[in-house]
Amino acid sequence: MAEGHATIIPQLLAENDQELLRDWMEFQKKSGTLRSGQISEAELGEASRRLLSALRDGTATGQFEDLTAPVWDQTRTVLDDVSRSRATLGLTPSETASFVFSLKEPVFALLRQKLGKDPDRLAHEIWRATSLLDKLGLYTVEAFRKSREEVIGRQQQELLELSTPVVRLWEGVLALPLIGTLDSSRAQIVMESLLEEIVTSGAEIAIIDITGVPTVDTLVAQHLIKTVAAARLMGADCIISGIRPQIAQTIVHLGLELGVVSKATMADAFALALRRLGKAVVDRASERGRPDPA
Repeated sequence: MAEGHATIIPQLLAENDQELLRDWMEFQKKSGTLRSGQISEAELGEASRRLLSALRDGTATGQFEDLTAPVWDQTRTVLDDVSRSRATLGLTPSETASFVFSLKEPVFALLRQKLGKDPDRLAHEIWRATSLLDKLGLYTVEAFRKSREEVIGRQQQELLELSTPVVRLWEGVLALPLIGTLDSSRAQIVMESLLEEIVTSGAEIAIIDITGVPTVDTLVAQHLIKTVAAARLMGADCIISGIRPQIAQTIVHLGLELGVVSKATMADAFALALRRLGKAVVDRASERGRPDPA
């Protein structure tokens, strides 16, 4: 701890904050931080001011080694915010970490200005500053990675929800077109979406169309069976449509029993659903062409 208090860095940050901020901003502009236009100069300036303020408080304690200590909470919060913002904007890890690493140049310049006549002290202070900023830069990269994973996770969840739309084809008839692989996580969303719509609409029949499902194996069949069973518990019968010849052969080969009525196309399934509801589709044009009964 005594070695930490011997450094000039806390005093440097406290007495030259405006000069550091100005030089740091100029360096970031020249390095192309604002070139993409995704980050405004005002946003960059606010983030830079916040980090310098947090660094003043953190270095004033002399604790340079353990960045997990409470004295660095404010600094980590700033870096978390910057990382999250840049991950959302689609910037790269290196572009995000450069926010911290770009502070080295103005800090080193100020140290040379203050300690240029004492090479040994200058080398010591540059090493302390380098060590601190490298640790903060690495923390920023890790924070960016976590933020990016959160963004990707949210996007995947949104895509899953969008890829399982439940459509009302008719009063009392729902359609659930499935496209792509039906894994466990997606099967859960499929079931929840269908059951919620059954409750909302009071539908009696649900058509599950698997035309866009590339293959049906034992796992996919189990997911379909569970979805059908859950729908029945909610008072709705299911019809599976879109079973292509290759899928039919696979189901037979695997010895799977879906236990539900199936049709080749959604049109056939819809026609069956209407018949079950006592409805019929009438070709009015054909009716107009018929002779009137005598």
